[in-house]
Amino acid sequence: MRARRLARGLTQDELAARAGLGVRTLRELERGRVARPQRGTLTLLADALDLVGMDREDFLAGTVTSAPTTLPLPTVPTLIGRDADIAELLDLLERADLVVLVGLAGVGKTGLAHAVAHAVTGTAVSVTVTDVSQPNDVFAAVAAVFGVARAEELVDRPALLVLDGIDRSHRSAVKAIAWLRARVPAVKILATSRRPLAGVVPGAVDWRVEPLDLPHAPSPPSEARRAPAVALFLDRLRQVRREPVPDAEIASVAELVRRLDGLPLAIELAAARGRVLELPELLSRYGNRVLDLAATDADGQRLRDAVAASYHLLDEPGQTALRSLAMFRARWSLELAESLLGYNAEAVLDRLVGLGLVSVRGPGDLRFRLLDVVRDFATERCVERGELRGVRLRHAEVITRLAVRLAADLTGSASAAAVSRLDYLNSDIRAALRYASVREPVMALRLAGAIPRWCRLRGRDVEAHKLLRRLLDDPRTSGCDVLVRANAQVAAGMLAMAHGRGVAELWPTEAALEVLVARGDTVGELAARAVLTGVWQAVGGAEESRRHGEATLGLAIRTGRVREIAVSQNNLAWHDIRAGDLATAARRLVAAGRRALEAGDARIQALAQANLAEVARLDRRFDEAVDLARRAATASAEVGDPTHRVRALGTLGQALAESGRLPEAADVLVELAELPGSAGMSAMIGGYLALARDDRPAAATAFEAAANLLAGRDDIRDVLEALTGLAASAEPADRERVLGELDGICARGGLALLPRERDLLGI
Repeated sequence: MRARRLARGLTQDELAARAGLGVRTLRELERGRVARPQRGTLTLLADALDLVGMDREDFLAGTVTSAPTTLPLPTVPTLIGRDADIAELLDLLERADLVVLVGLAGVGKTGLAHAVAHAVTGTAVSVTVTDVSQPNDVFAAVAAVFGVARAEELVDRPALLVLDGIDRSHRSAVKAIAWLRARVPAVKILATSRRPLAGVVPGAVDWRVEPLDLPHAPSPPSEARRAPAVALFLDRLRQVRREPVPDAEIASVAELVRRLDGLPLAIELAAARGRVLELPELLSRYGNRVLDLAATDADGQRLRDAVAASYHLLDEPGQTALRSLAMFRARWSLELAESLLGYNAEAVLDRLVGLGLVSVRGPGDLRFRLLDVVRDFATERCVERGELRGVRLRHAEVITRLAVRLAADLTGSASAAAVSRLDYLNSDIRAALRYASVREPVMALRLAGAIPRWCRLRGRDVEAHKLLRRLLDDPRTSGCDVLVRANAQVAAGMLAMAHGRGVAELWPTEAALEVLVARGDTVGELAARAVLTGVWQAVGGAEESRRHGEATLGLAIRTGRVREIAVSQNNLAWHDIRAGDLATAARRLVAAGRRALEAGDARIQALAQANLAEVARLDRRFDEAVDLARRAATASAEVGDPTHRVRALGTLGQALAESGRLPEAADVLVELAELPGSAGMSAMIGGYLALARDDRPAAATAFEAAANLLAGRDDIRDVLEALTGLAASAEPADRERVLGELDGICARGGLALLPRERDLLGI
């Protein structure tokens, strides 16, 4: 009877409760102290043990048959997304006699093991190890499932033995496995465990069970439904509600299973709640507190308990490390882990990976991450121990150091790799900024001031500028290192210029430049002058813009900074255009492109090409302009530069409209509509399209909108062109007013009308 109980994975208390007997009675029966148990008692026990057929008859007769029989394997619910795993394990069991499925509690080890057992040809049996099992208990259970009285009577014939949960009684299971492998080598063993066995038992093969694959974000409903994590949720949901899930709610399901990280136990617990909760309610209620998910019956398993079971397998240093690593929001590297922990972390990380608490996905060094449920659990422990503030501060320090280091590579040939790395760290950078801006504003100022180029490339210029402005105005940063403040101010100017607010940061950036020059910060001075060149250019300060541009060129030449030479040549080309010298501007831009190529900076190459396209358009060489602009737009997209992609597409659309290729120009408008900051350029294209259709009222409306939208942005010459189009389209009563504004801009900015503009105005 004891062997049968252990084979069912039941404790004495659990079997007694099932049978309606006293625990003491059961204990006496197992010890053989009841010579003739009553038939009614045996019947109750047979029912509680789910015994059927000959095995039930033998039990009621008080005997055990010596014929080789097996207990049926547990029925396995339909597994979703595990076909490849089953095939791989079947192949592995052909070559190894002991395979251990290792992973976090709730990841589906038991279900996978039984699915493999059902798939093998020949005999397959299962034994569950309990937390009170001794080696003899395991032997007795194995004997029972193989249909012999004692383990010594086992016949060495091919079979698969599933040992489920060997970590519950680790030493006993290890001893039993060693004995079985020595006595019955033909029997293959497939074990499940929360801890690895390789290195403990010779020849053991650990096989990690990973969570189910998640849907890509975003993905259409038909594709999301095929993702294993979504498919499992929908399958289990059908067991508690009849109504199919409409496509409109699949996005909620996808978001929920992402939050659950594809953990099968969590998915099944969430689906069970679908009996009373609608999907949006389920996401709203449990999306940010998935650890609260529990079985619908009071005695069922809770997700928090499943994670705790793996957490408590760690020693104190391992638990401390996990609590610290929970501060990372995205994937991280061994180097980052060691920076955060302050010591060589290989051993502890190996332990965490082995227990399934840390996931390893993808190539490269940024391949480690914690499942969200593990991160949430570890963060709760952090709060309980009063450690949260300290570990969040260390995390912010680590991310700030890394971001400052990467910022130096955001220009030149290493820029693509640096941008990609910052993209991976996006959520950690945000978390560090949120914490430091409240608790350590000087650190936040260093971090925010280091990454303006990345923020511009990712369309976060408005958000990042507001944060920097707030930090610069915070009294707690007033006494920090003057270079930190000066570089942060330059970053604020760069970000403000990107969304047409550069004039607000003009004089603070001029003051920051003085500090950088005085302290001999060449990199900072070059950045500041580049910003000031652009801001003065946008507001019509031609001489100030030229002065900064020429100073940048001279400093770049003296210090041998090839990229900055290319940048300054790009900027100075504007002054040639301003004076109407398009040939000199073109030569300067060709030279800038060569310098950018030499420096390995694809972004500056694309910018030079876009500016060359604009020169060609202004010179009415429309076919050349179209070709150059298309290439510049493609290159800007490839390097992830939305600002200059807008510029290139604007040139492309205008050249197409001016040359009569109206359908193609309309297509560019559609492409521009998807990009932020494109309204001004779109209005300009709309104006030229209306002119081509001889719809002067519509053209006047479009050009006037463009003038208002472009004022104060990258180039005051854009405003001049918009006003030219407005004057050419306006009613006679408004024409004189617009021409007056046009004359004022030319006077203030030292701008000259080009032949094409004079022709458009008829002067």
